[in-house]
This record gives sequence, structure tokens and C-alpha cells, in this order.
Amino acid sequence: MMIISYEIKDDKVRTKFSKMLEKNGAIRLQYSVYEFNNVKRISDTMLLKIEQFAKIFTAADSVMIIEGNAMKVRKYGNAIHRDQDVVFL
Repeated sequence: MMIISYEIKDDKVRTKFSKMLEKNGAIRLQYSVYEFNNVKRISDTMLLKIEQFAKIFTAADSVMIIEGNAMKVRKYGNAIHRDQDVVFL
């Protein structure tokens, strides 16, 4: 599991970065915070794509990637419902 948080000044770069994350399966937790939970091969591919964006980031931009074990995450509020199956009747 990865948590990706960013603060990108340029609107176009920020929009492209956000769309790239969503297109590749990241789930938006907050405006500029995403959760990405996938197998190692796909996670490695995501990191390579982020590295490509790093070439156009400026000194005013900040991207933080936190990699960790999903089994050690504590969730409260609405976040607890994302991992549970929902049945609509």
C-alpha cells in the first residue's frame, strides 16, 4: 500500500498528476491525498510514472509517498467503509 500526498503549484501539472493517479487505480482520500493498493509489479510501475513527473516538478512542488503495510492501518469515519463489501437490494 502507498499513500501519495502532493502539493503542486502549477494547475496543469497538478491536474495531469491527479488524473494519472486515478487512471492507474489510486483512490482519492482527500483533495491531494491518494491511496494506492496493488501488487508489487503494478506498484513499481506507478512509482516509475511518478518518477517521470518528477522531471517537471519545481522547487515549489512537494510529493510525498509513504509505503507501508495495509494490515497496520487504522481507519475511522467514512474510511472504514471502503474496504467492506456493500450489497444493494
